Amino acid sequence: MTDAVDAVALLGEPVRRQLYDYVAAQPDSVSREQAAKAVGIKRPLAAFHLDKLAEEGLLEVEFRRLSGRAGPGAGRPAKLYKRSSREVRVSLPPREYELAARVFAQALTVQDSPDPVRDSARALGKEIAAEVRGRAGRNKGTKNLTRTAEEVLRDYGFEPFHDEEGNIRLRNCPFHMLSQQYTQLVCGMNLDVMKAMVDELGLERLEARLEPQPGLCCVAFRRA
Repeated sequence: MTDAVDAVALLGEPVRRQLYDYVAAQPDSVSREQAAKAVGIKRPLAAFHLDKLAEEGLLEVEFRRLSGRAGPGAGRPAKLYKRSSREVRVSLPPREYELAARVFAQALTVQDSPDPVRDSARALGKEIAAEVRGRAGRNKGTKNLTRTAEEVLRDYGFEPFHDEEGNIRLRNCPFHMLSQQYTQLVCGMNLDVMKAMVDELGLERLEARLEPQPGLCCVAFRRA
């Protein structure tokens, strides 16, 4: 989220935004000279802003001789810019509708299953568990896995916290709008994801349960 906010914040500078819009609208990569001329600024200033946009991943860079010639006397390759294929999304509070879309899209491809959405949700839960294990490193103890699972869920926008009883609750629902319209389907999917994650990690002292409360995610982790 921080990286995305930083990237979008770059476009708050008017000249930088003009340069980005110009580059993004071109069918081919553009040079510093072309970009500077298009927005009416000097080349060094254009180079500064273009490089900043490239550093944040909003533009991609390539080097190519514009003359098309090669060999001695052909000149140095020019530094060219084009819009990056990287997607930048910012949502406050964090939302992850793409994650829900993955579950439902995969469910459409599942055959010979009485509950394809549940199977797809559990598959996602196992993927998240694998991410937790990878991030946890060599320490696969229960405490470290639990702590790391909270970090991963935070990255997905769930904002976990501990209540007064030591249970783990989720302050944010990344699927908020969907859960408002299709509560049973989305909350059931979310529960299946969390249960599969807990089972895959072997966290026997945690139980994922549906405990909807105003302002919180519908799933909570009760300590056994």
